[in-house]
Amino acid sequence: MTKKDALEVLNFLVETITNALKSGQQVKLAGLGTFKVRERKARTAINPKTGEKVQVPASRVPRFTPAKDLKEAVK
Repeated sequence: MTKKDALEVLNFLVETITNALKSGQQVKLAGLGTFKVRERKARTAINPKTGEKVQVPASRVPRFTPAKDLKEAVK
């Protein structure tokens, strides 16, 4: 496989995962892990530089959980 072909495959994979997460689905890749969306509640944070309290709005963030096989391989 050429570098160009590998890049196209990787870009397609990232785009597919991104679109699935945008629609609220989770993506499981066997042996690698699971991508899912996590809901964060609104909260009050403190700016460490100024000590000022700042309101942080609720948001959706991507989350990756590695598969057991991947965790074992890295140990």
